[in-house]
Amino acid sequence: MQSRPIPIDPHRRLERQVADKSNEIPAFAPLLDTLDLTHTVITADALDTQHAHGTYLRERGAHYIAHVKANHPGLFDRVRRLPWREMTLVHYERTRAHHRQEIRRLKTAAFDPIDYPDAKQALQVVRWRRDPATGAQLAAWIRGHWTIENLLHHVRDRTFREDDSKIRTAALPRTMASLRNLAISVHRQDGHTNIAAAFRQTARERLRPLTALGITG
Repeated sequence: MQSRPIPIDPHRRLERQVADKSNEIPAFAPLLDTLDLTHTVITADALDTQHAHGTYLRERGAHYIAHVKANHPGLFDRVRRLPWREMTLVHYERTRAHHRQEIRRLKTAAFDPIDYPDAKQALQVVRWRRDPATGAQLAAWIRGHWTIENLLHHVRDRTFREDDSKIRTAALPRTMASLRNLAISVHRQDGHTNIAAAFRQTARERLRPLTALGITG
């Protein structure tokens, strides 16, 4: 397969307006009509893997790499069921950049026919990526855990003495836990950081809970 790059003026962007309530599919051919596609290799997103696009590119003398995904279930299933385990690995690449490790494996399968214009070869690309957590991320996750503990569970354990509760019947323990969470949340939204002090104040002002809930003025 021969290919040549399409010359691109760095000061010129090739764009086409997509109509409202539409997508890029109708704009595919009109956009490329302005270019000489002979012996070029055109790649596009899976949305543009359309039979009409494949036919258009071949008629213009271009080759293509069409991404096949589940938006074309028949074609996707046909390609997926090829005996990939028996295929030879033709490319392997392992890279590391920006604290991220990536492994890419490529296999090819030549077969005929396939339900796509002039398609003679299928490619399988498998990629693994690993993003090791940094020290700052680990510390943030730990802080996040203890923030939840301090804002909710610690209050339920120490202020409500939830573990000492004698309520055990049916769904009542879950109901009481929900009511405790509601009370804590209402006081937090009301600007209180010390929930025990907020409850003592509420005990002295019997209408305060209703006011906080917006039930009475």
